Amino acid sequence: MKVLVLGGGIIGVTSAWYLAKAGHEVVVVDRQAGPALETSFANAGEVSFGYCSPWAAPGIPMKAIKWLMMEHAPLILRPKLDRAMLSWLTRMLANCNAKSYAVNKSRMLRLSDYSRISLAELRRETNIAYDQRMQGTLQLFRTEAQLDASAKDVKALAADGIPYEVLDPAGCIRAEPALAHARDKIVGGLLTPKDETGDCFQFAGALAGILAGRGVEFRWGLTVRRILEENGRAVGVETDAGEIRADAVVVAMGSYSPELVRPHGIDLPVYPVKGYSLTIPIVDASRAPESTVMDESYKIAITRLGTRIRVGGMAEISGFTNDRSERRRRTLEHSVTDLFPGGDLSQASFWSGLRPMTPDGTPVIGGTKLKGLFLNTGHGTLGWTMSTGSGRLLADLVSGQQPDIDPRDLAVARYG
Repeated sequence: MKVLVLGGGIIGVTSAWYLAKAGHEVVVVDRQAGPALETSFANAGEVSFGYCSPWAAPGIPMKAIKWLMMEHAPLILRPKLDRAMLSWLTRMLANCNAKSYAVNKSRMLRLSDYSRISLAELRRETNIAYDQRMQGTLQLFRTEAQLDASAKDVKALAADGIPYEVLDPAGCIRAEPALAHARDKIVGGLLTPKDETGDCFQFAGALAGILAGRGVEFRWGLTVRRILEENGRAVGVETDAGEIRADAVVVAMGSYSPELVRPHGIDLPVYPVKGYSLTIPIVDASRAPESTVMDESYKIAITRLGTRIRVGGMAEISGFTNDRSERRRRTLEHSVTDLFPGGDLSQASFWSGLRPMTPDGTPVIGGTKLKGLFLNTGHGTLGWTMSTGSGRLLADLVSGQQPDIDPRDLAVARYG
């Protein structure tokens, strides 16, 4: 059947890949001039199947209060008269308990591990190149309190069979030799060795090129105005260049998905949480990371991408604003120079993007009460990590096939 994919970011492109593999006629629509030019463009670069946790966690409300007072805060809240923001924050706070955290973490690990398998298979099939490395993620702790708090993550990793190593400072330096000069600043780390790194923008562009060569149609530069509904079924979309009809519609438009599905009675609690990144050319490889290091104090990922360092992180809740704060840039610079001063900051490029987050951290994948309308959105900071598993699961659901993993608690229906 003909399937319309709305959104040409990493989630839309991977959805198109698996839908095409399933034998469908696929059309991808995006307002940008090419693939992965918004949230997927300059993300942190980590493909962290093991380092995969909901932001809504026990103790986060109290931490958030302290973070708001910090100069280099991992969380920034700019409150405004916005019903969607208030609703999302209320739901997120309701998930900040041990029981919800365990449920949400398990869901995320299930999907991310499926992505690990799917990405490896896709890579073997296509020989795609995107500055990838397979050397793991090191979650770096600067305080004993952070190290102690990691016990809940270790428990979840063990329960789901995800490999991990708890490291002392010497172990951290063995994993990331450039940390030797910062030994006095770290107390330990948690290594998830199956994690990977790679340039999401390069990957999406290369995959889109392969898809175009296999007959997938990309309609760039089109703005989707509304979903067309007839007799209780989605039958296509209206764009600024006319209608496009289809047998099924997949909404993979990130933070802009809720507005599109709301007229059809679907309450999709996805809200934009802005992240920032720096991309820095490496001038001293001995002081650059080998893979990804997550600086737990600032919730910032420092990743090696070929001859570049990508520094990304922070969560700014400020609605659909995409300005680039120099204060946020200083936080990224502080974290990377403190640990890996091997880049030329004078040549760095500064970026920000709106990450689509759900209040429970788990993306929304699956069908809706409107027949023929499917969702693949709400991946937050983990769109790159979960992209292949999400696309593969989505394609099975659209095709009416039994997925390899349980999809029942991933659909929008879980919000009641």
